[in-house]
Amino acid sequence: MYDGKRHAVMPSHQTSGTAMTVMTTAELFAPVQRELAAVEARLHQAVQDQHSSLTAATERLLNAGGKRIRPAICLMTARIFDADPEHSISMAAAVEMMHTATLVHDDLIDDSALRRGVPTLNADWPADAIVLAGDYLFARAASLIAHTNHPRLIDLFARTLMTVVNGEIRQRFSGRGYISRDEYYERIYAKTAAMFVLATEAAATLGEADSSSLEALSEFGRAIGMAFQIVDDALDFVGTPDQIGKPVGSDLRQGLFTLPAIYFAEAHPDDADLKALLNGNAKDPGTISKVVEVVRTSSAVDETLREARAFVARSQLALERLSPSPYVAALSAVSRYIVDRNL
Repeated sequence: MYDGKRHAVMPSHQTSGTAMTVMTTAELFAPVQRELAAVEARLHQAVQDQHSSLTAATERLLNAGGKRIRPAICLMTARIFDADPEHSISMAAAVEMMHTATLVHDDLIDDSALRRGVPTLNADWPADAIVLAGDYLFARAASLIAHTNHPRLIDLFARTLMTVVNGEIRQRFSGRGYISRDEYYERIYAKTAAMFVLATEAAATLGEADSSSLEALSEFGRAIGMAFQIVDDALDFVGTPDQIGKPVGSDLRQGLFTLPAIYFAEAHPDDADLKALLNGNAKDPGTISKVVEVVRTSSAVDETLREARAFVARSQLALERLSPSPYVAALSAVSRYIVDRNL
């Protein structure tokens, strides 16, 4: 089903002139490098009486190559407001552990064999055990956030988890084989942006930020989270399997129409192969491959990236409402990195 609307696009906010060198994550995260090392140690900390299979699975998941961008954002935000360092580390570890738990359930729901080029638990664990492993990681996240002794943070984590799960249920029952911008934005907010909002809101709350700063950082988290997922959706068409860690066009093969496919559909509503997918032939490999190819060679990917840059511009505007500091500047650099990574 397609809603048939052509929606306005925010103008591009690419920097003109010579190409800029993309910073590495090590450079980006340098202001909180010591705290990130402590977060990593806390993530890998052994839990008493934990089953050896759970320990092996947790280590495998944590070592799968994540950039730790969410805990880094969390720590940078906490430093803006001089939040308690020990509680900040627990909070950032909780954010990453919760993110890891969502990926476990995500991979099971999508029957994904690879994540970041590494075999998922689906490769050698039964589905019921994978569900339990994900549940266990959610419990680990809850335990970590409880270390902060901050009721408001516990509420934030609970509400974020409800948002993520509600988004998965919506996608499961109404999000496949359907083209709608509104549905797409709701889906990527629940899937990705909500976790970025959690990272910024939780840290600002821990640092007892005033309401204006809290609102600005919430807007920042939402904007970079939306941009992050939109870039991922562009890479799903133009990246290589080695680069994105999964087959190209994975979402479309699952019947999910992301922003590049939506832009293409708006420009080519009569495309025969696209219509075939919308009419229920989403599992035909030949048809899917044709649509992936026409989308990747059209202007749809450039339009998608322009929209991601518009979200980054919004994030920059949100940061301008905060008092300047090295950590605000670090958040600004992270937001710019989001649209330049792997492109």
